[in-house]
Amino acid sequence: MKQSNIAISSRRRFLRGAAPAAGTMLLPVVSAWQAKKNEESADDVSTNEDLMREHGILKRVLLAYDEIIRRIHSRQDFSPHAVTDGATIIRKFIEDYHEKLEEDHLFPRFRKAGKLVDLVDVLYTQHQAGRRLTDRILHTASSLKTQDDRNRLAADLEAFNRMYAPHEAREDTVLFPELHHIVSPREYDALGEQFDAIEHKTFGGDGFDIYLDKVATLEKDLGIYDLAKFTPKV
Repeated sequence: MKQSNIAISSRRRFLRGAAPAAGTMLLPVVSAWQAKKNEESADDVSTNEDLMREHGILKRVLLAYDEIIRRIHSRQDFSPHAVTDGATIIRKFIEDYHEKLEEDHLFPRFRKAGKLVDLVDVLYTQHQAGRRLTDRILHTASSLKTQDDRNRLAADLEAFNRMYAPHEAREDTVLFPELHHIVSPREYDALGEQFDAIEHKTFGGDGFDIYLDKVATLEKDLGIYDLAKFTPKV
């Protein structure tokens, strides 16, 4: 009886000692798993966040256009490649990709729900006008021989900027927030996954990162990449 009690007591002491050791061995595995989950969560971007950060690319091209307009009016030099590079970002990333997402997947849902239909119609009309302006900008930039050519380019860039600044602001503050009210949370999440799949298929990777690099290069070419340069001396 006494020997049996001693054996049981020994086993209990062994298990108490082994449990912390096992937990210690599992810690690196659990920590690695949690780190991976945290990294995946950090990379997750909601549907609206994805659309709005793409607007950030658009806004940075508008600022590049502003710089080109300023140089035209002050008769300063600029590289025609800066114009074509900016317009190509607009064409490939904004018009052919971002706006197509809106036209194929957002606008029909708003029309079906009977929500913000007038706004959607104006936004769609402006997409078409923007594409025509981009066609003209690319054409004019390919042959800038006279000041009249530069003035026509400036007029088209100004028209583009004047339309798209309020266009993207209205989408960010009115259209995109309303999306939550016309689709279920599950459909909202599914849209984000669908957009991500379309993005990777279209660009062979993360299109946002690809065009973020392109717009940064454009800004550096124009000398407007340094954010501190925009700070007023007050």
